[in-house]
Amino acid sequence: MIDRPADELDPTTGPAAWPGQVASAVPTVSNEPPSPPEGGQPFDAVVAAPGSATPRRHAAAKRRGGAGSLVRETAIILVSAIVLSLLVKTFLVQAFFIPSQSMHDTLIENDRILVSKLTPGPLDLRRGDIVVFKDPGGWLNGQVVPDPGPVRARINDALTFIGLYPADANEHLVKRLIGLPGDRVACAGPGEPVTVNGVALDEPYLAAGSMPSEQAFSITVPPNSIWVMGDNRQNSADSRYHTGNPGGGSVPVANVVGTAFVTVWPLERFGLLRNPSSTFADVPDPS
Repeated sequence: MIDRPADELDPTTGPAAWPGQVASAVPTVSNEPPSPPEGGQPFDAVVAAPGSATPRRHAAAKRRGGAGSLVRETAIILVSAIVLSLLVKTFLVQAFFIPSQSMHDTLIENDRILVSKLTPGPLDLRRGDIVVFKDPGGWLNGQVVPDPGPVRARINDALTFIGLYPADANEHLVKRLIGLPGDRVACAGPGEPVTVNGVALDEPYLAAGSMPSEQAFSITVPPNSIWVMGDNRQNSADSRYHTGNPGGGSVPVANVVGTAFVTVWPLERFGLLRNPSSTFADVPDPS
């Protein structure tokens, strides 16, 4: 490296010339635009002046592109939500509306519940489960479906549209599972407890003032069927009232949609629906 005196570095004239170089060879910067090539257009012909139409066209194109992107993203979100709701409805949960008093005080009119569709299926049905099932035939004859009101009707329509509420909801019932296939379910009449396989049940979920059963009955639950009863026993047209039907009042397991596990509406009624396992803890398996 060759050292040079500091006074040879003049910032006003650019780099100093080395010995033997001609001073005019030092490059200069001109403020004048270069001359256009012969026969060509000026160099600045393709440079848009501020406020010209070209930037506006670019901005408009960006706006159109932004709007199109928003529409696409919204469509993707909506389609994804619908597909997800269909998957949830098909394999996981579904919403149901409680129209009657047959499950007081566990469920009351206008309650909205979520039902797990994993049972029956990956999970087994258990005595004490609250089950939603499709009418096996004749259970709903003559029953008037109450008007849910304009607000709830719109909510039902929206949930039906996305698949979380069944279009045939008025063809379903909700009861408590008392007997599994092979169980012997019986009651000696008013004032007597319901028994399952000979074990008397202490049923803490019964509505206030309800007796276990005001009528006597005794049945062995057929294969692939369940015996169901409402918690509000004196206001529930359950298995006891359909003993003359095929299956003797039992419900085919194939008709079970799932088990209710939470009340989600109204908000003041929000809560989990737990299985009262202690009620059936001493019940033996059917012999």
